[in-house]
Amino acid sequence: MGRYVRMILAGMVGLALIAALVWALLPQPVAVDLVAARVAPMEVTVTAEGITRVRDPWQVTAPVTGNTTRSPVEVGDRVVDGETVIAVIQPAEPAFLDARARRLAEAAVTEAEAAVRLAEAQLSRAEVELEHFEADFDRNRTLAARGTVSVTMLENSAQAAASARAAREAAQAELELTRATLERARAQLMGPEAQDPDRAPADCCIRITAPLSGTVLEVADLNARLVQAGSPLVSIGNLDDLEIEVDLLSADTIGIAPGTRAHVERWGGEGVIEAEVRRIDPSAFTRVSALGIEEQRVRLALDILTPPEARVGLGDRYRVYVRLVVWSDPAVLQVPRSALFRQDGQWAVFVAQDGRAELQTVETGRMTADWVQVLSGITEGQSVVAYPGARVAEGVRLTARTSGGDN
Repeated sequence: MGRYVRMILAGMVGLALIAALVWALLPQPVAVDLVAARVAPMEVTVTAEGITRVRDPWQVTAPVTGNTTRSPVEVGDRVVDGETVIAVIQPAEPAFLDARARRLAEAAVTEAEAAVRLAEAQLSRAEVELEHFEADFDRNRTLAARGTVSVTMLENSAQAAASARAAREAAQAELELTRATLERARAQLMGPEAQDPDRAPADCCIRITAPLSGTVLEVADLNARLVQAGSPLVSIGNLDDLEIEVDLLSADTIGIAPGTRAHVERWGGEGVIEAEVRRIDPSAFTRVSALGIEEQRVRLALDILTPPEARVGLGDRYRVYVRLVVWSDPAVLQVPRSALFRQDGQWAVFVAQDGRAELQTVETGRMTADWVQVLSGITEGQSVVAYPGARVAEGVRLTARTSGGDN
């Protein structure tokens, strides 16, 4: 009896060893990442860097040449249309005279002073002659009334008095002219050290107010300085009215039109800013890339649709990243790009069917960075192998390392 028990036990041990050997020799399932084909929205986008800018900035320039005082506003200050003083311009001081210019100016003063003295002498002579001819006319008029002198003599004396009166007026005008010439010559001698005591500080300046309400974007120079007419002083804009400027490769602009939606990401705040293409420049320009390659690029202008309160902190000339939507569909059958590979000139995937890998060719459509549209070959819910390695082949047993996918 004990002999039979020992034989049975030995047989069982042998069978166990044979089963273990067979199990060890069988191919082990390959651990893979399985992702279910899904129906979800898909967008094909073109990504580019962009820069924000104020839509209609105002640059205030100096209306006249003069000295500006230290700027009353700084970058970031809020200004009110017609109220906030953004610049004050005072008259420029006269320039220094070199030795030659000063000698010429002094000689001109001396000449003008002599002309004034000559004009004063001529005026005195004209006044004396006028007194003489008027007295003679009065006397002849009295004598003519008595019949002592002729009418002709009376008329001659009247004409002489009128001529003397005109000569005095001419001499008076000549004196005023020479005095003005003297003042002009003396003004040529004025230098920066000269001060005009009659000039009122409140009436000597031009005060420029803000042409619109907004924020000071740029101040040309905070310090007091001499400016020429037309020199820039201050730049003002409304930070609530921003747009985005994007440069795209000319080939990437095909399929983009005014009204194309865009997503603005990585702008520094939370969430995504929505935008829309407003204008596409009709001509491209050449830009040399960092690798030294000449590229033809096209400039696009985008309107920001997100209200200002949802993008607080976004300012002028900020860098942002823009995704322009060139195609979209709310319901697309799609699989990860990592599941696709080329097989006999066609796209194919490995589908997990009853625990084994099954090779399946597929027809693809649109592609994004992570997902591919599937037009035919598989159905929604089928699990495909992502990143299939060399061990994955037709009929190989599979075991799921992960399941599903939410990307």
